[in-house]
Amino acid sequence: MIAVLTDSTCDLHPDSAQQMGIRVVPLQVNMQERTMLDWLEIDPDAVYDHMRTGGAATTAPVSVSAFAEQYRELLKTHDAVLSLHLSGKLSETVRNAQEAAQALGETSRIHVLDTEVAGGPLAELAMVARTHLNSSEDLQGAAKAVLDARDRMYSEMSVASLEYLRRSGRIGRAQALLGNMLSLRPILAFDHGELKATRRVKVDQAAADMLDSIKGRLGNAPVSVTIMHAGRDTARINALRSAMAASGLNVQRGRVQLMGPVIGAHVGPGTYGFTALPLA
Repeated sequence: MIAVLTDSTCDLHPDSAQQMGIRVVPLQVNMQERTMLDWLEIDPDAVYDHMRTGGAATTAPVSVSAFAEQYRELLKTHDAVLSLHLSGKLSETVRNAQEAAQALGETSRIHVLDTEVAGGPLAELAMVARTHLNSSEDLQGAAKAVLDARDRMYSEMSVASLEYLRRSGRIGRAQALLGNMLSLRPILAFDHGELKATRRVKVDQAAADMLDSIKGRLGNAPVSVTIMHAGRDTARINALRSAMAASGLNVQRGRVQLMGPVIGAHVGPGTYGFTALPLA
């Protein structure tokens, strides 16, 4: 048996991850002089409500000791662990995972992979790994399936407000002011592990623009699409569902995923996006 371990920036709800057979190790959220475990001790909307009132939230990676504890436990009942984590250019988490595997002397049984993504894309890759391992207990084959899926997958997102990017230091005050004046928002995509602004569009055109971009890349191929949204805004999520249905994408499987406390602390409430993975 081979375990799949990922970190909480995959934003899979803990109950859903458990049902799928995916183990999740939490990052930390620091807020109001408290340190809480991502998803386990704090709900995403608690972070968003705090940020809307001007509060700040910071995050911390999974520690080496926390990884070592997870690995020891999993290796009691599994032959190996495929450990998939958010981009090393965004967090020390994956490096701490590698250090823990080395400290335990179990690098032959623990395969740590920097997925170069986070959020919805990371969840998709964890599910690819679990699906592959359910049919074939092949560690190297599962790792290859994850990398192949990462290369075929495409994801974009946009923020509702530039204020939270300004607070996190990702853009300057002048950029935020100008963007708000012109009603422009950046479209963000992962590029070799970094989250970069690929272009800027009008606020009311962002969803259609992202879906057009995905359609242009993936064409009529059957796809699995995840709608990602920071906050439980039912009306907004339904609007995104309608936009996806009208996009012309050949959607064979779809789901909605909340952005969690750690991701939300950096991008702010109302951020949303789409992840599309072509189906084999």
